[in-house]
Amino acid sequence: MLTHLSIRDVVIVDRLDIDFAPGLCVLTGETGAGKSIVLDSLNLALGGRADGTLIRPGSDKLSVSASFALPAKHPARAVLSDQDIALDDDELVLRRVVGADGRSRGFVNDQPVSIGLLRSLGDLLVEVHGQFETHGLLDPSTHIDALDAFRTSAKGGAAANEACAKAWHAWREAHDALKTAQDTLASALAEEDLLRHQVSELDTLAPKAGEEAKLADARTALRHGEQIMKALVEAKAAVTEGNDVEGALRTAVNKIAKAAPQSGGRLDSVVQALERAAIEVGEAVHELHVAFDSLDSDPHALEKAEERLFALKAAARKHNTPVDDLANLLERLKTRLAAIDNGADHVKKLATTEKTARLAFEQAGKALSDARKTAAKSLDKLVAKELAPLKLDKATFHTVVAAKPETAWNASGVDRIAFEVATNPGMPPGPLDKIASGGELARFMLALKVVLAGSQDRAVLIFDEVDAGISGATANAVGERLARLAKSAQVMVVTHAPQVAARGDHHWRVSKVSKGGQTTTKVEQLDGTARREEIARMLAGEKVTDEARAAAESLMSGPLS
Repeated sequence: MLTHLSIRDVVIVDRLDIDFAPGLCVLTGETGAGKSIVLDSLNLALGGRADGTLIRPGSDKLSVSASFALPAKHPARAVLSDQDIALDDDELVLRRVVGADGRSRGFVNDQPVSIGLLRSLGDLLVEVHGQFETHGLLDPSTHIDALDAFRTSAKGGAAANEACAKAWHAWREAHDALKTAQDTLASALAEEDLLRHQVSELDTLAPKAGEEAKLADARTALRHGEQIMKALVEAKAAVTEGNDVEGALRTAVNKIAKAAPQSGGRLDSVVQALERAAIEVGEAVHELHVAFDSLDSDPHALEKAEERLFALKAAARKHNTPVDDLANLLERLKTRLAAIDNGADHVKKLATTEKTARLAFEQAGKALSDARKTAAKSLDKLVAKELAPLKLDKATFHTVVAAKPETAWNASGVDRIAFEVATNPGMPPGPLDKIASGGELARFMLALKVVLAGSQDRAVLIFDEVDAGISGATANAVGERLARLAKSAQVMVVTHAPQVAARGDHHWRVSKVSKGGQTTTKVEQLDGTARREEIARMLAGEKVTDEARAAAESLMSGPLS
């Protein structure tokens, strides 16, 4: 609900503050008094087009702010949450500042935002029909949601929509999985020959993890083979030839061991030390023999080691991977080959799953489409009942439920929904904004809104000059429908028809005031006698008569049919 509108320095408005209330809010005033300025100002706060010519002469900028009270589940809350904009006591304030150069800035709850965000919020908050820029149901993209809201509110559930959306997402998931598998298989098939060649090469090479380090160590040892051999021979001779070190130590152990019992324990440590020394020497001699025996006597061993090492490094460079990863690479390549061999079967299974999911979506889409066609007939009949009293008795309203191309299918189903009208018999129906014009268009939207009342979620509905070109019983019918619509939404109407004004829950008069050579617009809320006088003026013109006052009183007290 719009709760407050603050206007500063717009055209002939210097300072204007209006507090609004729920129900039917009526704005009246003579032509040129400034009613359009009020709506233009609100349009600025909603993200509408702006330029410097709107600034009041003598000022360097204008500003407009509009305050709204948001219901708990209003869709604007999701937009605010996405932008990390907090609400203060459920109040949303949209503000627009425009400079003399035409540049403007937008604010939401005093947080700077883009004009695009203002416009997005404005489209969710306010729907305007009539003489100034229109929103909402004149945009065909909104018709599917409007019909679904009408259908689900009448039938009490959205099971068909939910089933269709669920089937859509399941189909898309299956479709994407199939596409990924097909692309993977196609890519693998394109490189199958290369893969098989690479696997054959690496299989022949048979790389092993850690092999590079072992070969490097072996190559180093082989390069210094003579020096190592000489050292081992000399060391072996030193401990085994001429000087049997281990035997000497064993002899010493035996001799000391015989005298140890008589030493009172003083020789025990000597025996232990000699035994350890004998063991260590024995192990050292053994290792010398092992090392000596391990030396490769193959004269080509160095050449073989280097060739193997070079072959491994060449393969590593070819595949752009470390030598130690060649074994893992071979396993990965074998896995990819196995995937190619199994890929066709996998794709076949996914294709079956995708076909089943598509069929399920088509069935869900058809069920939803059938439900929409039934609802469309009901909507058309209800709107038709509203047209005759609004002086649109020769017009027809038709809800088109047509199949969309497959490329346009989505979670909402397979339908294209469009509200079309024909204003005269024999004329082909067409889009609302192309066939109807001016007051006709506003009355069409009024009829549609009355039928859709309770299923829409916009906070404010505005009808500008909805009574253009009508009077008497037709104007009274317009007023009755606006009052009925205002029971489920806040409705604002700019009107010249006393029959419409008399139905208002709240009434404001817009007028011009000249003072000190300057003309400004003022807005005053009317109650009681002042409201009756304004409606009498609308009935009688400049000179208000007692008959006009009586007629105004009758209009104001008339029942809502």
